Amino acid sequence: MSIISLIPLFPLIGFLINGLGFRKIPKNIAGAIGVGASLLSFVFAFLAYQQFSETSQPIIVHIFDWITVGKLNINLSFQIDQLSILMLFVVTGVGTLIHVYSMGYMHDDDGYGKFFAFLNLFLFSMLLLVMGSNYVVMFIGWEGVGLCSYLLIGFWNKNFEYGNAARKAFIMNRVGDLGFLIGIFLIINHFGTVEYLEVFEKAKGFSVGDATIVAITALLFIGAMGKSAQIPLYTWLPDAMAGPTPVSALIHAATMVTSGLYMIVRSNILYTLAPQTLEFVGWIGLATALFAATIGIFQNDIKKILAYSTVSQLGYMFMAMGVMAYTSGFFHVVTHAFFKALLFLGAGSVIHAMGGEQDIRRMGGLWGKIKITAITFLIGTIAISGIPPFAGFFSKDEILAHVYEHNKLMWALAVLTSMMTAFYMFRLFFLTFTGKFRGTSEQEHHLHESPSSMTIPLMVLAALSVVGGFIGMPEIFHFPHALADFLNPIYVGSKAVNPEFGAAAIDHSTEWMLMGISVAAAAISIFYAYTRFSNSKNVPVEDSEITGLQKTIYNKYYVDEAYWATFVSPIKRLSNIFTNVFEPKGFDSVVNGIGGFVNNFSNKAKKLQAGGTGFYLFAMVIGIAVILGINLGYQVLETIKAFVGIK
Repeated sequence: MSIISLIPLFPLIGFLINGLGFRKIPKNIAGAIGVGASLLSFVFAFLAYQQFSETSQPIIVHIFDWITVGKLNINLSFQIDQLSILMLFVVTGVGTLIHVYSMGYMHDDDGYGKFFAFLNLFLFSMLLLVMGSNYVVMFIGWEGVGLCSYLLIGFWNKNFEYGNAARKAFIMNRVGDLGFLIGIFLIINHFGTVEYLEVFEKAKGFSVGDATIVAITALLFIGAMGKSAQIPLYTWLPDAMAGPTPVSALIHAATMVTSGLYMIVRSNILYTLAPQTLEFVGWIGLATALFAATIGIFQNDIKKILAYSTVSQLGYMFMAMGVMAYTSGFFHVVTHAFFKALLFLGAGSVIHAMGGEQDIRRMGGLWGKIKITAITFLIGTIAISGIPPFAGFFSKDEILAHVYEHNKLMWALAVLTSMMTAFYMFRLFFLTFTGKFRGTSEQEHHLHESPSSMTIPLMVLAALSVVGGFIGMPEIFHFPHALADFLNPIYVGSKAVNPEFGAAAIDHSTEWMLMGISVAAAAISIFYAYTRFSNSKNVPVEDSEITGLQKTIYNKYYVDEAYWATFVSPIKRLSNIFTNVFEPKGFDSVVNGIGGFVNNFSNKAKKLQAGGTGFYLFAMVIGIAVILGINLGYQVLETIKAFVGIK
């Protein structure tokens, strides 16, 4: 068996063991199985990288022939190249750290073994998505992560609201997945194959702006809008906070929400041939980034702030896709995985220390109580704010440089978004870790640092958040852009159709200016957040006291309410009509009427089988008479027809 085919096999085995035996397997063994499965996938991903580096050519591993219809042949097979290797490292590396963290965070939970089974299944599904050599295998993983998100978001299923959040995520993703599936059907219809390499080679024969390519890319992007939470299919992601915090970190940082970005980078040949779709992608990304950032400013739930931050950062990445900055967007996928996983796990450590409290208005002064969590959380906050030399600075500014080259208005709005990001993230930090403690005396007594199983992953992710950006150094620093050099060979189109995507084509003085503006904007926001929230004098008011525009933004512009009124309520009313009117008076009447008729007829007919000899003789005579009567009638009819000349 190939090394490559073993990568997704380990999490699948871990899922089966813990899933079948979670009631009997001790917690420490269940945790070890879950972590071990993820770690082995990471190790074998490294071995796959070594195997790939020997040839630097895509490696196709054929597992078996799956679907054959006429000339169409769909295989279950894996493709290892630069893009899939990087995603493997992100998924299995960050995923393993989240598994380790979960051992401490979920230690007292009754569903400990089941939780690790679901985590392993999630990892298996994401690995299928990343490793598949064609769109159908990608779609299997695509649906798998959707199922796992439902299972993990609603993991604490005794809470009705958590169950609603899980259903919301599942249903909203199905809306996007329909577009993705139709896009695959169009690929099959026009290319006769779903294999990436074959599709992209045949795509060279299409002209830029071809209607077929535009339709395919637009439909695929609808799927990405659902999975990666873009307007209008974004509202499920903030509600995904209902799941345990490690789930939030796994979904938001390393796995599910990156699927849409991965799909576009993987399909870069098709998207480069569809500038109309790219323009749409870019503006949707910007609108999502800006819209979510405004909501994040006024949130008070520590996980909700990070959730809207994720939606906003995903918008940044799609904006990069829209200006054909594929490498830059993927660069931000990688750095975001580091600092967003760090921030979510740090938030989990805070919640753990606060005995389940998530409202930052009830926190404060935690710097001296949970030092490791506070320091690592600060590193993640600096990184996401785009302050050099932390990871987020390099990837965010590279995106901004490409956007500036493409459209100045888009760039200005993107800088405004980055200012808001720095503000609400440091608002979160100052209200949580500085000033006076605002919780109860019981919470203060409970305060303690998390166990090492939780703090060690925080420290590793903090280190990656500091140094992770150096894989994409700007050209003006006279260092090679290692990520661009590594990724560029996957762009297999002709130069005319598909140029190299590394540094933006701007002069060094302009690039220095853009960096200066970006850093200065972030610094101003941080200073403003410091003056307002560092001393506990400006703690946000209670929900009942929020008024005006702030109330509208705090309630997320009432988008959920609008969706409920537009889609959910009419469907529920229609369902009630069918339940109370059509069902009992229509369908039930027909079905019950047929059943009643058959029952009544059978009750009467069974009397004919009473067993009386006299009745049977009488029935026989009547039957003979009827037969003779019919025969006589037939002969009379024939005589009449012959008499009048009818043949």
